[in-house]
Amino acid sequence: MKKILSLLMLIAPLFAGAQSLFEQADSAYTSDDYATAAQLYTQIAETDGTSAPLLYNLGNCFYRMGRNGMAILMYERALRIDPSLTEARENLAFVNSRLTDRPGERGTFLGNLLDSTAGHYSSDFWAWTGVVFFILTIAGIVIYIFTSSIPLRKTGFFGGLASIIICGVAVFFAFRSASAATDTEQAVILVPSTILSTAPRIPADRSLEAMLLHEGTRVEILDSVRNPADTVAPLWLDVQVDNTHRAWINARDVERI
Repeated sequence: MKKILSLLMLIAPLFAGAQSLFEQADSAYTSDDYATAAQLYTQIAETDGTSAPLLYNLGNCFYRMGRNGMAILMYERALRIDPSLTEARENLAFVNSRLTDRPGERGTFLGNLLDSTAGHYSSDFWAWTGVVFFILTIAGIVIYIFTSSIPLRKTGFFGGLASIIICGVAVFFAFRSASAATDTEQAVILVPSTILSTAPRIPADRSLEAMLLHEGTRVEILDSVRNPADTVAPLWLDVQVDNTHRAWINARDVERI
């Protein structure tokens, strides 16, 4: 008993310190001191690990500081941890609506629709949904085989058929949601603006400039090229902006989600 009390006395200050940091961060945010709040939230993330609410709070701080790129990055990371965090999804949509760039469609309509559906819930949610409907499928089979009542047999047959279909759909979305949550090829531009190049180097003239993109725009990384001899921009990323635009961007101008 004394050992337990001693252990509690040792860890109590740790919890108190973490709680104090949260209180300080919340107080700073309430006082419109967003830089201090962001610093404290970041410190909490470094010491205690990240969470969806913590990243959401960081996103709010960065938006208030006028750093839309970092705000989008934090909201995106929060939604990867908890896709059901409605506040983060709404704020992300709001900040995206205020961006300068309006890239075209990326991917296919069907693929985007499937990703959007899968992304509204975590892979765990979809997986458990699949488990539930698999159990219902087994129940339907048992009812169909071991009952003599025609209405019950029909219920078991058609119910089991519907359940196995829903189970398959849920498993499909579970894999798609898990794939999106672990995708490291999505990135956000964090600098106010950047000129993309037709080649993996700083454009020597306007003929090598591909396009101008601004802070907050999301790109997909397809490839990378490193040039150690270039001390200004040693790493360039081949990125897809939309279905019709692809170019090279300085790796220092973006951060992976």
